[in-house]
Amino acid sequence: MLSNSAAVAACIAESIPRQTILVVGDVMLDRYLWGKVERISPEAPVPVMHLENETVAAGGAANVAWNLVSLGATPLLVGLIGQDADGVTLAAMLEAYGIRAHHAVRGTRRTTVKTRIVGGHQHIARIDAEEICAASIPEEAALIAAAQRAVQEQACTAILISDYGKGVITEKFCQFLIGEAKQRGIPVLVDPKGWDYNKYRHATTLCPNRSELTQAVGGGKLDLDTLLSKGAALREKLHLQFLVATLSEQGIALVDAGTEVFPAQTREVFDVSGAGDTVIATLTAAIAAGMVPRDAVMLANIAAGVVVGKIGTVPITTQELLDEIASGEKLAHTQQHIYTRVELESLVLQWKQQGERVVFTNGCFDLLHVGHIRLLQEAKALGTKLVVAINSDASVQRLKGPERPIVKERDRAEILSHLSSVDAVTVFEEDTPLDAIQVVRPQILVKGSDYTEATVVGADLVKSWGGRVHLIPLIDGFSTTGTVKKIRHAEAAQKK
Repeated sequence: MLSNSAAVAACIAESIPRQTILVVGDVMLDRYLWGKVERISPEAPVPVMHLENETVAAGGAANVAWNLVSLGATPLLVGLIGQDADGVTLAAMLEAYGIRAHHAVRGTRRTTVKTRIVGGHQHIARIDAEEICAASIPEEAALIAAAQRAVQEQACTAILISDYGKGVITEKFCQFLIGEAKQRGIPVLVDPKGWDYNKYRHATTLCPNRSELTQAVGGGKLDLDTLLSKGAALREKLHLQFLVATLSEQGIALVDAGTEVFPAQTREVFDVSGAGDTVIATLTAAIAAGMVPRDAVMLANIAAGVVVGKIGTVPITTQELLDEIASGEKLAHTQQHIYTRVELESLVLQWKQQGERVVFTNGCFDLLHVGHIRLLQEAKALGTKLVVAINSDASVQRLKGPERPIVKERDRAEILSHLSSVDAVTVFEEDTPLDAIQVVRPQILVKGSDYTEATVVGADLVKSWGGRVHLIPLIDGFSTTGTVKKIRHAEAAQKK
């Protein structure tokens, strides 16, 4: 939840439009070839697309600037644009968008162009036409002079570095920009690239995605907790005020004095291209406007959730953000605490980072009765957060027979989610909750006293990480099976 939705909305509508932000980085042109695919080529096992339309859009640092314009801010764009036809197209497009790009440098290299072939809603292929090499000494000098001129001529409130690893952001240029920001007391935010982040030292923040952060901390297959722990160490090493990591379907993480993970905004994903540009643009605009990092990160997460629901490189808009905040406030009052496995992993990690004590229990919970309610209440009292995993309908049928469950899984989950003792509900398809237990890693695993510790699934696993198993006494006379028998006995008696 945003700390104050009304204040954030006011900041979006009133403060962000007053910001002038220097955007420096790799400027690109995004070209889209749109069409329909109805057959496979007889020449090779590849789809044949009937071309229907061709569009172009600003990409890379230019797309970052486009997002800022759409949010009402004023971006000043510095980067290399080729002296070719694509460069002419890109320059004209920037002018049409209202992006002030007169500080951009006309380089000798070709303009970077990414061509995406899209059949229906499906990306078929991407073709990159580019020259990847460090800016020449004359180009670097021209870029530094252009950035210095832009900062001196305008009252910039932030500097945004959009590094796509194409060679514009050299270490000398990067440190010059960070020094300029420090001298003027304004934040500098970086969308980084590569494995060596030393050139970004003393920036306000970096905003890598999960794979980029993994590479920067040494690589390997890292779980989320370990990755963010290494990210915290990287933050200290580089003297950043905070670190932001985008985690795809797991959301976004803020690493400062502590670590907090915000779940992704759940929606259908059509296209992730440009989502990172939207995140860094929204984050920078919010920080420049005086928003605290936590709210700024949450706002960037909301913005990313909007743009991945669009097709193609399309920026976020002020109205879309305001609408999402308003709808989020409505949802908060009716939120059902039902989560997928991926969402649950992020949520539980956030709880543990806040010092919560997580309790886990599981069952079918078909025809909820007093015995269930008492067990859940006592389970919650053992900690501060209670996760309840329920068997899916198919899982219940395998365990109880084809006539069960009486209540469908969606209804069982919703009923449980409204109980005050329950903080999260998840549905598992397997016969046992072992996978769910591994994801949650609870401190306490709870079952009824009709089990022994030796027969509780996951008991050894929980104890292996220092947790414990707790068995709660059952209330005599209450069970779903008993209730079903009573109903059927009553039905049989009525037929007689």
